[in-house]
Amino acid sequence: RMLDMGFIPDIEKVIARLPEDRRNGFFSATVPKAVEELAGKILVNPVQVKIDPEKPTVDKIDQRVLYVDRAKKDDLLIDMIRRRKIKRAIVFVKMKYRASRVCDRLGHAGISSEPIHGNKSQAARTRALEQFKKGKVKVLVATDIAARGIDVDDITDVFNYDLPVEAETYVHRIGRTARAGAEGHAWTFCSKDDVDLLRDVERFIKRPILDETDHEYHRESFLNMVRNFKTSRRKEAQKRNKTKKPKRWALKKKPRSIRELSGGGGERNS
Repeated sequence: RMLDMGFIPDIEKVIARLPEDRRNGFFSATVPKAVEELAGKILVNPVQVKIDPEKPTVDKIDQRVLYVDRAKKDDLLIDMIRRRKIKRAIVFVKMKYRASRVCDRLGHAGISSEPIHGNKSQAARTRALEQFKKGKVKVLVATDIAARGIDVDDITDVFNYDLPVEAETYVHRIGRTARAGAEGHAWTFCSKDDVDLLRDVERFIKRPILDETDHEYHRESFLNMVRNFKTSRRKEAQKRNKTKKPKRWALKKKPRSIRELSGGGGERNS
């Protein structure tokens, strides 16, 4: 995530000042191309140790998608928190300014919340997190980068106010709930522009997310877009399977006999 935030040049400056005679340890949860290139500059003939990640526990979480206009997401969020009487939740957004704006809207609605994003000082983020842990704040509104390292128990609900660009991030987000055998709920807000991102998430987790239509901001047209897309994709797959010709296996060469395999040329004497 440090690399995502643009710290590669700074890291390279630090590396340039290090002594040549040194031992290096390079640790990363994922190894995209940028990380691989950086590792190549730091390490010489490294020994790689890979640990298989634990299987995501998304199956234990009640996951729902709600179709809503972008302009109505705030209203839907407030309505959900009130109706469900939520006491501890995290709301994930894409942009830093949006985290602050959503908190303002929640505050006007009488819902205690704190934003956590890159523009906040470490002291401010620590304060917000402590208030959240103590129950003085019901909702944390966070960007993905700022939310790294947050470890809080008893989070009942996670809201994907904005769908993540990377489908894997969805699993990291909702994994903040349903810990230690507790129940957990993940709510994803899907506007017209989010349909493709929703498809990517469902493909990544290898299961459809259930539709939640029981709310006053539901947009049936967005749901139909998703259904039509899935139907067309299924038909295309069926069409490809029908037109695919079965492979014909043919022997290039007549198989040798047992006699030939054993090295005998003629009949054996009895």
